[in-house]
Amino acid sequence: MSRTVTVGIVGLGRLGKRHAENLSKRIPGITLVAAASPVPSEREWAATNLDVAVYEDLPSLLRHPNLDAVWLVTPTSLHAEQSIQVLESGKHLFCEKPLSLDIVPCDRVIDIAKRHPKQIAMVGFMRRFDPAYAEVKRIIASGGLGTVFRIHCESHDPVDPDGFFVKFAPTSGGIFLDCAIHDIDLTRWMLDGRHPLRATAHGTRIMYPGLGACNDVDTAAATIEFEGGVLATFHVSRTSYKGYEATMAVTGTAGALTCGRGLSELPLVREERGCSTSRGQTDFFSRFNDVFLCEASAFVEAIGTGHTTASTLEDAREATHIAVAMRESLVSGTPVSLE
Repeated sequence: MSRTVTVGIVGLGRLGKRHAENLSKRIPGITLVAAASPVPSEREWAATNLDVAVYEDLPSLLRHPNLDAVWLVTPTSLHAEQSIQVLESGKHLFCEKPLSLDIVPCDRVIDIAKRHPKQIAMVGFMRRFDPAYAEVKRIIASGGLGTVFRIHCESHDPVDPDGFFVKFAPTSGGIFLDCAIHDIDLTRWMLDGRHPLRATAHGTRIMYPGLGACNDVDTAAATIEFEGGVLATFHVSRTSYKGYEATMAVTGTAGALTCGRGLSELPLVREERGCSTSRGQTDFFSRFNDVFLCEASAFVEAIGTGHTTASTLEDAREATHIAVAMRESLVSGTPVSLE
């Protein structure tokens, strides 16, 4: 590109802070020039740690001079409407996953984006940039597994004694939209967007009874039947004692692959008194920290070339479609059609 992309970030919670630090220091081709949050402590953090203009909300940030793009790391319930504001203001859009809590708002964002074809819009399905998952995709595409007929994904979040996430559960969309959405997107990616037919889901709520107020669960399993006889299963929990782990197993007629299992925070195993121990990963940053950098670099490249991003609004819409069907099946106790 002939010049760097000037970016403003909105939302400075745990993930927003990490994105802001990456954008301000670690991504060639990007200059972070503005940050916004309605939370005073987050604005204070930005003023102290980022050499940027600080605003209270998205409309104020959009008026920042010579702004090229906006990076949304706000609550999911705000994503769709804020994405529309960004696109209609003439800025490029990066929006953290998921795009919305339901399908109709996703469709509205897609319709607005079609009216602004010069704007790049990307959704934060950063696992597509992970080398291990990318290698699984390459092997499947090359025919190395034969015909794929089975995918199993697991996402384990560590036990949180304080139940901090319970506070945000009412606006998260439920465990499938919040925690399984990456696995759903990856499964669609591995299957080249193959059409899902039916969703079945079940869950339990034992460790965090406070989730009952919003009809959510702390451990869940779901099955998606795809056309062509492909069966995909998903296990997701907030109750892991081994630390954070995200895995995928793919089975085909000529072989199988397993990705991400058994990774430790440090490449270290301690042996004493007949026992071997290793430290599990503490959170998703331990597993995917560098992947966020690759994702941001891909966004810059898409702006420079005008090419379609690796994770589009349409991809986000379809992932939401599947996650919502899982949620509906969890609540109803019956299968939900996706046809």
